[in-house]
Amino acid sequence: MRLLLLNGNTDPAITDLLAAHAMAAIPRLGLPPAEVVPATAPFGARYIATRAAVAVAGHAVLAALADHVGADNPQGFGAVVIACFGEPGIEAAREVLPIPVVGMAEASIAAALAIAPRIALLTGGALWVPMLEEFCLVRGHGPDRVAVHGVAPTGDMIARDPDGAIALLAEAARAAAQDGAGAVVLGGAGLAGLAPRVAPLVDVPVLDSLDCALAAALRGGTAPPRVAQASMVGGSEALRRWFA
Repeated sequence: MRLLLLNGNTDPAITDLLAAHAMAAIPRLGLPPAEVVPATAPFGARYIATRAAVAVAGHAVLAALADHVGADNPQGFGAVVIACFGEPGIEAAREVLPIPVVGMAEASIAAALAIAPRIALLTGGALWVPMLEEFCLVRGHGPDRVAVHGVAPTGDMIARDPDGAIALLAEAARAAAQDGAGAVVLGGAGLAGLAPRVAPLVDVPVLDSLDCALAAALRGGTAPPRVAQASMVGGSEALRRWFA
């Protein structure tokens, strides 16, 4: 399978980080072989940490998907992973794409709830906490099932200094476990690959959101029916073709 790994942030260093972890994770997790094709959002925030950045990223994700997959998927992708925790634009992408679109938050919540009845999402950046709480509520998960915790450094800060973040993430994960979480998800593109280092310091399972998304994408899934779109003014030529 060809898998498009789309970073909704515009920092190419984060894209490289995600791609490296994805290629290492596929054999480690025993997943079917796949060609990972990394891509970066063409515009928007270098690392999404605010509501305004999320709104812009939804457009950028659609524009990138139009460029890489297109209406008829000429490059033969079998699935897309939106590699940005909170997956901006995912519902819209599912309207127009003929293949499954997987998000890191959705996939990791499902994987963690298969382990424990109450879980925690742990991410970087305080502003992500209310956004993810709303994300969970929309999908039917209240705080009695999915608690959201954040640490002060944003994901891009953590990606620049992962060694310095391990103790902080472990402390927050232990606090979540003490509050009743039976599993903790490390969520966010900048936190990819850190779960194996945090897990030995915590008494409950610690999941990597990228690992969970890769498993969901490569173990199969169905694409929802595409929805007819009205014509569009402006935007990229590839995006306008979706709306033609």
